[in-house]
Amino acid sequence: MHVDHLLTIEALGITLVWGDEHLMSREIAGVTATDLEDPTRFLEPGEIVLSGLVWWRPDDGRARADRFVAALRAGGAVALLAGEETHGAVPGELVDACRAHRVALLSVPARTSFRAVTEAVYLRQWGDLSRRPAPHHALPENVRGQLSRLLELGVGPAELLESAFAHLGTPACHLLTSSGRTVARTSSAPALPAPEAARRLHGASGTTLRVQADATAYDAWHLHLGEQDAAPPRVLHEIAEVLAQHRHRHGGGDVARERARAHDALIALIALADTAAPDADALAEAVRSCGLPGEGAYRVVVAAPEGGGRHPDAGRDLLAEALRHLRAAAASAPVSASATSATSALSTEASAYFALAPRPGGEAVAVVHAGADDELPERLREVWPLLHACRPDAVPHAGVSARVTGPAELGRALVQARYALAGARNTAPGAARVTAVDDLSTLEALLAGVPDDVRAAYRSSTLGPLLKESKASYGMLLETLEVFLGNNGSWARTAKALHLHVNTVHYRIQRVEALTGRDLSRLDHKLDLRAALFCR
Repeated sequence: MHVDHLLTIEALGITLVWGDEHLMSREIAGVTATDLEDPTRFLEPGEIVLSGLVWWRPDDGRARADRFVAALRAGGAVALLAGEETHGAVPGELVDACRAHRVALLSVPARTSFRAVTEAVYLRQWGDLSRRPAPHHALPENVRGQLSRLLELGVGPAELLESAFAHLGTPACHLLTSSGRTVARTSSAPALPAPEAARRLHGASGTTLRVQADATAYDAWHLHLGEQDAAPPRVLHEIAEVLAQHRHRHGGGDVARERARAHDALIALIALADTAAPDADALAEAVRSCGLPGEGAYRVVVAAPEGGGRHPDAGRDLLAEALRHLRAAAASAPVSASATSATSALSTEASAYFALAPRPGGEAVAVVHAGADDELPERLREVWPLLHACRPDAVPHAGVSARVTGPAELGRALVQARYALAGARNTAPGAARVTAVDDLSTLEALLAGVPDDVRAAYRSSTLGPLLKESKASYGMLLETLEVFLGNNGSWARTAKALHLHVNTVHYRIQRVEALTGRDLSRLDHKLDLRAALFCR
């Protein structure tokens, strides 16, 4: 399939913005969807790049567009397909950059999803392969026929993987996500813990090939063989195309859309219960509609990545992959005679484990069914660094509620989870962090979740003149107060820490008391000032 073939697919509505005959005749090897400003390390030569342009703002000028297009050229991309939804049209600066770097530029209308474009490319490629004479295929004809039948039957990736490699003696092969989750593995492949799998994906040993399907930075699929020569490169590419076909067929459709609508309805109902009296019956019905058990304990998780373009679905993609990791042990089981039923059982278990929907601002909310051995916060913390490594430019934070015992309490759990999320952001804004409401065991941790404007108001009303930056003496008083309270009100230890005479410390604390109206001999007044310092 060539770049100019995209213009002939009327259903997509793609139009040419810039590109000469030579560029438009280049062959498409695959598709990558990205909104990273520098996607070089995720590109393979010959790919077209789909971008919603959320990395670009009107006041950025030409420089940022130049860097992005230069990265595409360096990565071997054959064309850029720019979505119109974010900015309403393709920015002129991007057109100039594509012309300067000689990268074909096409426009994707807002009505056309990137999934539709990706499916069109791979369906066309698979059709082209199917029409070629048998000698052009690396996979034997009987294997290709068997894989086509399995695709039609709707079997899972584990059985597809086993059948695809059987004629090669079933070498050890893993199908992994970018964050190290095992989607499937051949019967000869050992189970891999997620950290080890992620390390292998980025290591120099073995062979890794990305499955070119509509996916995110967190859950893109990769074929990984531990031995370099376990399979010919063309065989791997054809197997990857089969797996891409499988993902296209099962990643969408009426069932997936209906599930997404049920999840959206549940999360919206929980958010409403946060501000009004909850409708217990409606919540219980919404929980059951999502496939979650109607009884038992639940937790609510709220997650959002900071930076990285703030794609509206970034939180959903992040949290969905994190929660799927918690079911990775079942997903990585080798294929057996009952592979199809095992795959179905796994899907049922996953759907009965959590319901998740995106919210405005890139945030995502999930309701998780908590079992008796619930260790959700600890297990999320284990996979969180793996997810951050997939998108280092987007720092992920999450808040986890306490366990609640029924659907009617989910509104309260949502409040807790959002409070814990705010605490994670304020405590470690530049570090990936999962904070559970159960972790709020100190005054500092408790105050970290208070909204920023409330913290600022309390800080200002309590510390008053000590915050005036124009007076250096007030800065010294603030430092003395902080050291004094940190040393439990000890005059001697404060004087030693600040290299001052004890009388000077007494004088400064008296000034603090006069300016703030607090008496530092009283415990409650000490706590007032300590809390205000934590709110800075």
